[in-house]
Amino acid sequence: MVQSFVGAQATVQKSGMILPDNLPERSWEQIGCNLRELVNSSAWWIADWVKYGETTYGWRRYKEAIERTGLDYQTLRNYAWVARRFEHHRRRDALSFAHHAEVARLSPPEQDYWLRKAEQQKWSRNELRRSVRASLAVQSDTAEPPAGGEEPGVTGMAGSAAAEKRRQKVTKLTIELSAGQLEHLSKAAAAHGLSVDAWVAQVLETADRQSAEQPADRPAADRQPAAQAVS
Repeated sequence: MVQSFVGAQATVQKSGMILPDNLPERSWEQIGCNLRELVNSSAWWIADWVKYGETTYGWRRYKEAIERTGLDYQTLRNYAWVARRFEHHRRRDALSFAHHAEVARLSPPEQDYWLRKAEQQKWSRNELRRSVRASLAVQSDTAEPPAGGEEPGVTGMAGSAAAEKRRQKVTKLTIELSAGQLEHLSKAAAAHGLSVDAWVAQVLETADRQSAEQPADRPAADRQPAAQAVS
């Protein structure tokens, strides 16, 4: 199996790889690329294997899985969890297992959005992680101000405003949605690079602001519905 990845020029043993003295540089590079694919594929293979055992034989199979693979329980659980979050047709061969793990906690439309961006921009796993975290930080208004280049007073006021905003009372709003409605909203939110709750909050805030800006003496029938004003 491994031999098909490294080719006939290299000899693979359980304890290592033997390369010929006259191996062309291009062949050496290709072997490295193939080994990368082997490592990435093996993570998915283990993940699907564990998921199958868990689904078919129950939780008791984890003990056997640990013994067979030499991996610890939490690692195997994480592998299986990522595999469950991505059906085979949604996995991207151009990206690693680690790329998928980075966005596994997001909704499926958000996962697809970020993985598509990572593939188009040829992001590494770390670049994808930074982009996702930066987006989440903006959404939650917890991003730290840039270091240096700002007057102390400006930074202090910004920090105070952010702290005051966090101290404001938060009210939880529960909205019941059908599966179809949730999928529709998830796609709309992902198109803006936002989570569903952040996008809904943004829409409601915009609608409230536009409603407040409309003249109070205008007849209600003449006022444009705020929700329709949001694109």
